[in-house]
Amino acid sequence: MARLAQTAGLTDIQQEILSTVRDFVDKEILPVATELEHRDEYPQQIVDGLKELGLFGLMIPEEYGGLGESLLTYALCVEEIARGWMSVSGIINTHFIVAYMLKQHGTQEQKDHFLPKMAAGDIRGAFSMSEPALGSDVSAITSKAVRDGDEYVLNGQKMWLTNGGTSTLVAVLVRSDEGHPEGTAPHKSMTTFLVEKEAGFGEVRPGLTIPGKIDKMGYKGVDTTELIMDGLRIPADRVLGGATGRGFYQMMDGVEVGRVNVAARGCGVAQRAFELGVSYAQQRHTFGKPIAQHQAIQFKLAEMATKVEAAHAMMVNAARKKDSGERNDLEAGMAKYLASEYCKEVVEDAFRIHGGYGFSKEYEIERLYREAPMLLIGEGTAEIQKMIIGRRLLEEYKFQG
Repeated sequence: MARLAQTAGLTDIQQEILSTVRDFVDKEILPVATELEHRDEYPQQIVDGLKELGLFGLMIPEEYGGLGESLLTYALCVEEIARGWMSVSGIINTHFIVAYMLKQHGTQEQKDHFLPKMAAGDIRGAFSMSEPALGSDVSAITSKAVRDGDEYVLNGQKMWLTNGGTSTLVAVLVRSDEGHPEGTAPHKSMTTFLVEKEAGFGEVRPGLTIPGKIDKMGYKGVDTTELIMDGLRIPADRVLGGATGRGFYQMMDGVEVGRVNVAARGCGVAQRAFELGVSYAQQRHTFGKPIAQHQAIQFKLAEMATKVEAAHAMMVNAARKKDSGERNDLEAGMAKYLASEYCKEVVEDAFRIHGGYGFSKEYEIERLYREAPMLLIGEGTAEIQKMIIGRRLLEEYKFQG
């Protein structure tokens, strides 16, 4: 039988990269993922292995020491990694969003300084938009930067920072009113700062504190934290792109990459859930035969496989649209929405197929059942995706009366 979620039109290099990543997942991630997840342990050995494979430089241009690959290649690699353990894909996702933002919007000095070290995995990236009181309403950001000579002083509290402790470079979105008079639209008075810090928790540089990890239902192993700025001084040359007021657009560009990533994660987790479900259904016997031979289970497997294929196709389409240089917020929103919803449904069906054993921590499906919900809210909730999709559809199909 042909494996689900195959991608047509890949180059030999892309196929070789994916084959290497798939082997790594099968040998280095799947055998230890559930044990590490239950201990909420950072997968340092796995991360070191990804570094050796060059995965941290996958999309960074060759001139900066990266592999210069496409978003499609990256998304397909993320799909494979999430099939092994979704938390590992989260570790590289935030890194790549920051690297992408630097590549697209950074000054030449910023690119020369950061990208080679990010390609090597020596600098690990994270990005921060959300705050405790705002959720998806980015325009309500209250963290603020005030100019003081050749520096900016940043104050405020950020929330849900993936890689908050292990990262050494954070792209932070704050309000900066300099040059933007009162009454300026909120999204035009935001700036992205490149904040360098030490890895770890506590005060990681003067004025910047990373509290301990947030205890989560799933998505364990990867550290999710708050970020507290109290008189944090940042040189003016660490404003992304060198000019204030562009931060919202820079972040939204990065988030489009992030939404393709979340779609790819949903595809990977759903693929693994299908594999677990179809395997268990052929081993478990009831009424004298494997449950896979019962029509009710065959219907579930058919629906699960169809959803895996559909989500994968939409994710690939969104990645290719971005790679072409075209606007892809519609496609990325659709892919993220569909893949995360289908992932939840496929995981639940695999859980149901396992029956009572699915409720046991000894079975891998229990871990997936706790991981899937994060995809419903990460990089924008389903409701936000539907708002984006609806608005773009009205632009494309504007009534000509």
